[in-house]
Amino acid sequence: MWLYGFARGLVRLTFGAIYRIKVEGLGNIPPDGGVIVCGNHFNARDPMIVGITMPRPISYMAKHELFQNKLFAFVLNGMGVFPVKRGAPDRAALKKSIDVLQSGICFGIFPEGTRNKTGKLAKAEPGAAYLALKSGATVIPVGISSKYKLFGPILIRYGKPVDLNAYRDAKLNSEALEGASAAIMSAIGAQLEPPLPYEAAAGDNR
Repeated sequence: MWLYGFARGLVRLTFGAIYRIKVEGLGNIPPDGGVIVCGNHFNARDPMIVGITMPRPISYMAKHELFQNKLFAFVLNGMGVFPVKRGAPDRAALKKSIDVLQSGICFGIFPEGTRNKTGKLAKAEPGAAYLALKSGATVIPVGISSKYKLFGPILIRYGKPVDLNAYRDAKLNSEALEGASAAIMSAIGAQLEPPLPYEAAAGDNR
């Protein structure tokens, strides 16, 4: 993540000039250890706004197509971003994610799997819940409330760790993943302004 500090400073300077950013709940983020930061994903700028407001460096996955350009891949690798193949479980990406968490680094993920343009919370993919239960890492929900209009407000609210104890000791099956996913998404929805409910049975409403 040798390029992370420079990129973060540049984006922070740019975003600070064109948006009115307000951050709440930073005290809920553990100062060390592996942490999974889970947020809603309504806009392409969401990973950047989380990155510049988090007090700790954060690593992300990005679709592997972005890494086909060697220069772009070089920059992404320098920022701690690694590739994931979408459309099917990517075991290599999951293993890399767990390695990142076990090394004490923060890992950011959007449980819905992709940008959701409905203005509502979409059905979560199982990846975030799987990583949380498999790694045992603390899960911090973050709500990103903004339309990203020029000079408009952005509210970033980090919530308290999601209580997943009911699922951590259970067998890691689809039922546990669905329950943990619902708990994570409900916690994300509670951080939004106004709060948004999460209905796990709603299906994929993207």
